[in-house]
Order: sequence, then C-alpha cells, then structure tokens
Amino acid sequence: MLLEAGVADEFDVIVIGAGPAGENVVDRAVRGGLTAAIVEERLAGGECSYWACVPSKALLRPIDLAGEVGRVPGLSLGDIDVPAVLARRDEAVSHFDDAGQVRWIEGVPAEFVRGHGRLDGERRVRVTTDDGGERVLTARQAVVLATGSKALVPPVPGLAEASPWTSHEVTATSTIPERLVVLGGGVVACEMAQAMHGLGARQTTVLVRGGGLLNKMEPFAGELLAESFAEAGIDVRLHTGVVRVERPEPGGKVTVHLSEGPPLEADELLVATGRRVATGGLGLGAVGLPDDAPVEVDDSMRATGVSGGWLYAVGDVNGRVLLTHMGKYQARICGDVIAARARGDELTGMRDLAGGYGAPQVVFTDPQICAVGRTEKEAREAGFRVRVVDYDMGAVTGAYLLGDGYRGRAKAVVDEDRKVLLGVTFAGPGVAELLHSATIAVTGEVPLDRLWHAVPAFPTVSEIWLRLLETYGL
Repeated sequence: MLLEAGVADEFDVIVIGAGPAGENVVDRAVRGGLTAAIVEERLAGGECSYWACVPSKALLRPIDLAGEVGRVPGLSLGDIDVPAVLARRDEAVSHFDDAGQVRWIEGVPAEFVRGHGRLDGERRVRVTTDDGGERVLTARQAVVLATGSKALVPPVPGLAEASPWTSHEVTATSTIPERLVVLGGGVVACEMAQAMHGLGARQTTVLVRGGGLLNKMEPFAGELLAESFAEAGIDVRLHTGVVRVERPEPGGKVTVHLSEGPPLEADELLVATGRRVATGGLGLGAVGLPDDAPVEVDDSMRATGVSGGWLYAVGDVNGRVLLTHMGKYQARICGDVIAARARGDELTGMRDLAGGYGAPQVVFTDPQICAVGRTEKEAREAGFRVRVVDYDMGAVTGAYLLGDGYRGRAKAVVDEDRKVLLGVTFAGPGVAELLHSATIAVTGEVPLDRLWHAVPAFPTVSEIWLRLLETYGL
C-alpha cells in the first residue's frame, strides 16, 4: 500500500454507497496503492444489480426472443413460462443475497461496512450500523459519495397513499397483474410496460403527459416503439394527465382519474416518471452543501462546493448522467484521480470526456432503441452546422435475413464543418450491439472519409454503416 493504515477506522478513501459506481472507485483506488472502506445500508451491488438493469433485462429477454422467433418463417413459440422467467430473474439477482458482492469487495481488498453512512465533518463519515451501533470513519485522502438515485413519485393527490409500484417493485414482483397502468413514457416505463404485458398483463395502459414515448431521443425512435406497442395491444395515451388516484384497500384495485375521459381501474399502478438523487440523510449540510440536491463536481469528480478538495461524487448522485455505465466510468476516473493526487502525480487524461460527447444508451424493448451523442435538435441548439442522414434498416440484407417484416431506422447527425459524427441513433430488432461502434465513432471523432474504410461484413446488420455513408455521399 502507498499509505499504511493507522487506527482501524482510518482509511485513505471512504466511499458511501456500494453500487457499481462505489465499487469501481474502491477498486481503482486500491489498485493505485490506497486503503479503502465502503459503506452500504442495503445490498452491496446497489440498485442496478437487484432492482434495475439486471432484473429488468432478465424479464425483457424472453419478450425479445419471442419477437425474433415470430419474425422467422418455420419457427413457432408457445406461451412464455412465466414462473421460469421469474425464477431466472431471481437467479440473476442472487436471490437478493449480496454475499458474493461482499466477498468481491473484501478481496479487492477493502473493508465493507454495513450501515447508513453520513458526512460528519471534514473527511469524517459517521456510520449507524445494522446492530444500532455507531462507527466514525476517517479518510486521509478523500470521501466519495456514490449513493445513486431513487424513483420519483409526483405529487398527484392520492398517488403516494396508493403505494404504487416503482422500478423496485416491478422488477422484483412475483406476480403479474392482469391490468396494469403505467405512468410515464421514458425508458423504465417503456421497458417494464412491454415486459409485464408480455408476461401476462393483458390490459396494459401507458399514460404519457407529453406527445411521445422516449422524448429525450430522436422522435422516430418513440414512434416506432409506439407502433410496436399498438400491435401488441398496449394502449398508449399521449397528452394524458393524472389528477387523482384512489386505492381504498391496501393491495386492492386502484382507480386512476384522468385529466380527460373516464377513470381507469387496474390491479396495479407503476410510476416511472423519473428519478431524484439520493442525497437525503447524507449530512451534506455538515460540509456546506444543500441537502436533496445533486452534488456538483468538476471533470475529475471532485465536489466544487467544498473547500479542501477532499469530497468527490460519482454516478447518479452528481446528476450528470443517470446511467450505470456512466457512473462506473466516472468512478474509474475518480479512483485514479484520488490515487494520483495522493502520489503527487499529474492528472494527465484523468477527466470525464465521454459525458461531453453524449452518453450511450440502450432501451431493451422490441424494437430495441440505442443512441449515442447528440440528437439533431441538441446539435442544432448547440450551434453546430448540421447535416442529417437517415436510412431504412429493413433495406439492409442482414436485417432482412433476421426475419420477415423487419422494421427499423438509423439516423446520423454530422458536423458539417469537421465532417465527424455528433450523434447516431438506431431503432430496430437486435440493434443494441451496433451501439459500441457508434460510440467509438462519436467519441473518437473519426473523420467520415476514414470511417468509410471500416468495412462491414456481409451479410450483417452492421452494413447500415456503409448505407449511411453512401447516403451522405461517400
């Protein structure tokens, strides 16, 4: 170790939050020669491992496969075995047992502390442990906040009292409601509406306040998904507000009163209207920061509002990009930065660059939606001189071979001054694996005339790259 530990509760780095971001900070800091402790009040592995990314994709995979089989002549698929799907989901989340994650942390090696951690002054973390005791941990170098975010329940009369599902409950459910109402049109709303519908929620209604699904992405992506939902029998209602919710009996029927039209009755209500940073109870006031607000950081993940430069924040809690892979990326930077500063090294290259280009994201619906970089609207608003190229993915031979009726679309946003890509969006069955090539092209700022020499194999869907470049004029 670069710095030897002193008393038992003194470490070089203390991390609050043992989700993917927190774990990566610890890993990189220890690699850099520092000692570390990580504090977690729930399960090591965090939201993503148990109530978000992992279980939701385990639930969606059968729906995705069913769609693929249905498009290929000569194949047929019977009913989905729902208990088997739920059992595999349980395996994917280790039956909500984090023993394996704790062993990994201890093998880094770092100390795992179970309990609620909060800031208690400069470089100090007070932990209320599971047994009701307290420990005060002191950091020589840095304290890192990695507590993530929580589902937001809007202040609709009666909504909170109705105990609706959030991402926690829907990904962990052991039963599928016959009638489901979903509030929201974002990623969680779309993915879980399709998953629950495919697993047996025969009457699924999605209520969207705005004018389309996935409104932070290119408009065509939400339009294609809405068509798929309609064909599957999912009722999507745009420009629809909720004015009141009633649930007289806990766990009983729920009634959703709309801004227009008759009320909806359902067996369960899923709220997927956004997330808020999980900073409440962290003791931010003790170091001069506002409670219940994102912790603002610079590109090295160091908190900008705290003197002394000892506090950092990674992942959702800093409000930059609420995506697991981006939180892990920030965490790798953060751990390396803390170790380098402890050694007195230069911080060459240790900065968040990816966030400035636009984070990659996949929506695991059928069709899949994936994007990286800026949308056309964002690029124009940022002042770029833009040219847009679109192509029908169903016209690519590799896409046709995946199944009859393949529908998809690709869109590239080009910076006409530098001749590089500002953003790329794909929508269609199985397009998620195309995203990393787009991410490399966007973040690497690969010139289009050089990108033309990256030859896609035939017959694969990746020939879409050739078609986009030819449409552009190369």
